[in-house]
Amino acid sequence: MALAKLGDVVLDCPDPRALAGFYAEVLGGTVEDQEDWVDLRLPGGRSLAFQAAPGHVPPKWPAPDASQQFHLDLTVEDLDEAERGVLALGAKPLDVEDRSRSFRVYADPAGHPFCLCAS
Repeated sequence: MALAKLGDVVLDCPDPRALAGFYAEVLGGTVEDQEDWVDLRLPGGRSLAFQAAPGHVPPKWPAPDASQQFHLDLTVEDLDEAERGVLALGAKPLDVEDRSRSFRVYADPAGHPFCLCAS
């Protein structure tokens, strides 16, 4: 028997509203603002949350001497189309050179790594 259920995944960032807006454009959903905390209610019942962290330091990727801590895998139908969309929203490419793979790695506007993964 499980001891717990997974609740929100929470990202520390300097501007919770801005980062929630980025992910709302990528994933859909509804942004609910609560001062230094913002929830993104996603279709299907999941939530992604964003917490103000004024001293936020983005993870380094790739970096053999530093950990990325975690990353999000986002499943997409068309990698090229999704890539154009996230770049237009402010994502930065981290590792997209190998076009033969079924995924590409980016950083969101606050520097968190995420992957677009072909479905």
